[in-house]
Amino acid sequence: MTKILVVHGAGMNMRGKAQLDVFGPQTLEDYNRQIKEYAAQVGVTVQIFHSNIEGEALNAFYAAHDGDVDAAIINPGGFTGGAPPLVAGIAQVRFPTVEVHITNPAARGNASVFTRVCRGSIVGFGIYGYYIALLAAKNLAAK
Repeated sequence: MTKILVVHGAGMNMRGKAQLDVFGPQTLEDYNRQIKEYAAQVGVTVQIFHSNIEGEALNAFYAAHDGDVDAAIINPGGFTGGAPPLVAGIAQVRFPTVEVHITNPAARGNASVFTRVCRGSIVGFGIYGYYIALLAAKNLAAK
């Protein structure tokens, strides 16, 4: 079965607690529950990781590279605008990575530095974006 690493970046632990007008009331725990449900529907297993520390997120990608992960999904959160070591690390791993955002960062005047190293980006579809990302990651891993 395809195994997908899901990485939540900086500030994702504040979902449902801050900026409710932008991101809505769902918490990171709500996200994780929904991602696990989507994974079961898509027929993949997920390993979910969160950190507010760039180096820890980078280490999760490197550990996955050395392990049995077939693809990854990242919601960079607060890392979206700049995280050079993490961006470089994603470019180095052996598996494809898909970027996902609950909202559209560009609509708020932000550009993601991850788009240049991820196979694709899914933005603005709310939590359903993770379902799309899981399908995309599964498809990319099969190639």
